[in-house]
Amino acid sequence: MNKTVGNRIKKLRTKRKMTLKELSLLSDLSVGFLSQLERGMTSVAIDDLEKLSKIFDVDISFFFTHATNEKSYVMKSYERRVSPIARGNSIQYYLSKVIEDKQLLPRLIELLPGHKSSALEREHEHEGEEFIYVLEGILTLVVDGVKTDLYPEYTAHYLTSSPHNWINNTNKTVKFVTVNTPNFLIDADGELFYKSPDKEID
Repeated sequence: MNKTVGNRIKKLRTKRKMTLKELSLLSDLSVGFLSQLERGMTSVAIDDLEKLSKIFDVDISFFFTHATNEKSYVMKSYERRVSPIARGNSIQYYLSKVIEDKQLLPRLIELLPGHKSSALEREHEHEGEEFIYVLEGILTLVVDGVKTDLYPEYTAHYLTSSPHNWINNTNKTVKFVTVNTPNFLIDADGELFYKSPDKEID
C-alpha cells in the first residue's frame, strides 16, 4: 500500500514538473519525509494525504484505487467501488477492477429521484460512444434534442459527439449500466486521471 501511494505521489509531482522542495513548501512536509514516502519507505497520515490531494487537484481516493489485487480481471459484487467522479444527483460505481489499460469504461449508475427537467439544458458533448442498459426504473434519455423514456431492459447506443443527457423524472431511483469509449479516466500519457468531485463530468 505504501509503495502504491508513494508511486502515485511521485507521478503527480513529476508530471507537474515540481521538485520535492517545492512540494515540501506547499505541504509543510519535510523533503526527507516526502522522499521516503515516494519510495514506499514510510506511511502518511490521512490529513497529510488530503493536503497532498488538494495540491495536486485530485480526489484522495486516487491514491488507493486499484491498490490491491491489480492483476485480477474478475470483480466480485462486494469489491465494487464508488467512483470519485460523480454528479451530485447520482452514485456511480466502477464495474472493472483494472481500468488503466482499457479503452472501455463500464459503470453502474444509480440516478436519484427529483432531477428536474431543467437539466435538459445542460446536454454534454465529447468524443466517443456510449451504451446504456436500464436495470430498474424509467430513465429519460435526450440525444440531439430528442427525449426518450427507457424502461427496464431497454438499451441505447449513440455517439457522444451528439448533445446528450440523462434524467430521472420519477420519484424512484433509476439504475442502469453505461459503457463509454474512450475511457475518459485515462489521460494522454495513459495514466489514471481523476478530477476533484466538484468538477462534473458525464
